[in-house]
Amino acid sequence: MLDHPEVKIKDQRTTYNWLPDFVYGGIDGAVTTFAVVAGVVGASLSTTIILILGFANLFADGFSMAIGKYLSDKSQHELYNKIKEIEFKHLKEKTAHEIEEVRDILKLYGFKGKDLDRATKVITSNPEVWVDLMMRNEFKMPHESISPAKGALTTFISFVLVGFIPLFAYTFSPILHLSEKTAFTATSFATLSALFLVGMIKSKFSTRNWLVSGLETTLIGGVAATIAYFVGYFLRTLV
Repeated sequence: MLDHPEVKIKDQRTTYNWLPDFVYGGIDGAVTTFAVVAGVVGASLSTTIILILGFANLFADGFSMAIGKYLSDKSQHELYNKIKEIEFKHLKEKTAHEIEEVRDILKLYGFKGKDLDRATKVITSNPEVWVDLMMRNEFKMPHESISPAKGALTTFISFVLVGFIPLFAYTFSPILHLSEKTAFTATSFATLSALFLVGMIKSKFSTRNWLVSGLETTLIGGVAATIAYFVGYFLRTLV
């Protein structure tokens, strides 16, 4: 016979994983800033305009993304806690119904007969475990490694760091003595290489091959920059 052991649920939110947010911010930072640069180059505007628009986008869009990330994670965190609180109330107010729901869930995992009775007893003897089971299976809301503030900060830092790559050659062109054509060539190579690297890292969060993920991310950045370039070129002909 199984006793009713005290089972503790490890709160995974205490171990924030920064890498997904870094990848998320890095891709967006590189793509959007590269697109700004390509659009300005397509319009045959000066390096000064590239730097003004590039840095304005870098910090304004980075801040916007960070705020969006913070609010999204905060809302998700609050929703999780709200539903969890309701479930704890249901344990007291609708105990029989909640026990039956546990039995239904365990049946899906192959429990039956005495094993089902014992497993139900063990789970319902610990409110934390009980609610965790309901959150995961009834609401599809497992514990998440979410930290709104850390997520926002990581996204902003990544956006600025990786997003600066398309501006690097133009920022230091007076020191490096680069022509506009050489600066754009160097920018394109550096940015697409960075996107490929970030895409490789992104494959760690999926079952996709690292090469496919890297090439896909590079392609997205390349297409976005190409569109921006031709839009800039087209608008130049109208002015």
